[in-house]
Amino acid sequence: MKVENSHVGVNVNRRVVRPASIAAVVMLATVVVGCGSTPESSASPAAKPISSTVSGTITMDGVWSGAELSAFQDVIDTFHQRYPNVTVNFRSTGDNTPTVLAKAVALGHPPDLADIAQPGLIKQFAERGALKPETYALSSYSANFAPAWVKLGTINGKLYGVVFKASNKSTVWYNVQAFKTAGISPPTTWRQFLSDAKTLKASGTPAYSIGGADGWTLTDLFENIYLRQAGVAKYRALSAHAIKWTDPTVKRALRTMAAVLSDTSNIYGGTTGALHTDFPTSVNNVFQSPPNAAMVMEGDFVPGVATVKATPTTDYNVFTFPSINGSGPEVEIGGDTIVAFRDTPAIEAFIKFLTTPQAAAAWAKHGGFATGNKNMSPSAYPDPITRSTAASVASATTVVFDMSDQQPSSFGATAGRGEWVLFQDFLLKPTNVNGTATKLEGAASAAYKKRS
Repeated sequence: MKVENSHVGVNVNRRVVRPASIAAVVMLATVVVGCGSTPESSASPAAKPISSTVSGTITMDGVWSGAELSAFQDVIDTFHQRYPNVTVNFRSTGDNTPTVLAKAVALGHPPDLADIAQPGLIKQFAERGALKPETYALSSYSANFAPAWVKLGTINGKLYGVVFKASNKSTVWYNVQAFKTAGISPPTTWRQFLSDAKTLKASGTPAYSIGGADGWTLTDLFENIYLRQAGVAKYRALSAHAIKWTDPTVKRALRTMAAVLSDTSNIYGGTTGALHTDFPTSVNNVFQSPPNAAMVMEGDFVPGVATVKATPTTDYNVFTFPSINGSGPEVEIGGDTIVAFRDTPAIEAFIKFLTTPQAAAAWAKHGGFATGNKNMSPSAYPDPITRSTAASVASATTVVFDMSDQQPSSFGATAGRGEWVLFQDFLLKPTNVNGTATKLEGAASAAYKKRS
């Protein structure tokens, strides 16, 4: 598997991510869990308690909320079965996590651990000396993950992060009945995709559900288009701001994206309604019966945020993001990396546990999850769809990391700022290609200048 990442070597899953609301959600999940000095074994039973004198409290901030927080709670519970002597307090800070962590680091009181979806932010923290190396987890991490995943968290030759949760972001989810009514099958090309959208509208169901209130859904759409039109080399260059956002390839991708956004009567709620629709609602619009819309363009974590009852393959299904002009099977991924701001025996044991198949399986059974852990059985996934989307990450010939997550967080991945706001503006005015490109370049230049 070839993995591209312009910031920290090689790469694999964002937020993803990241399904969360724009406002910071503060939820506290507290579980008594314990750590031992015994190394984690990928073959040892998850429920076997480990005797240890190690005890302590771990604080952790991260983007996960709602269904994702509930799933991670199960991971903590599984850890608790093995290590009953350490308390883990997880606080959800939503899409504001980069800002929350940056302020905490600046004031000298960061949490012990954090779930960070932005490789660029991790690199900044590591180079400032704010993070502690996780070399104690290298043996278990290397035993359970391919080298590409290890390289993701490696900065200047040291492991600073463990990628716990991955996501395939090159997927489109659809309502099965809407497609049957329209008499169409999942498209494989962009031309077919746009044509099918018109057919769906004619059959009585708007084609698109867009969660524009969460700006990252719009950047994900642009990135999938840009990857397929401009290719991996240009994608990598734009991710690192080695080319400008006024480059012709960017404007071309914006015009392609506008083919969807300009079809306002084919977007549930129109563009204004889409701007006020959060990501979970955009998913429910497609998964409910009867559906409000036929398709939602987002990652493999989509089923994990649905709050309506829907059955895989019967009510909803998935297809790969369409090829554009003969593009290959490129996959965009996102990843949640666990970093440490402190180093204690309790922290070490929890980080090592997160590299094991047992930790991955505890979340996998809930859906909306993929992992690079090669020793986790595929049977841990709850349905064939999830197994399929998760397998795509491992089998793809080219994998790139979410572009916005690689950039300075003030530009690429913060609610109410940078790319997210500018793409929300583009949602409302998709004809403004040149103006949008100019504003994107201005915001990017300022962010990179500030970071340097």
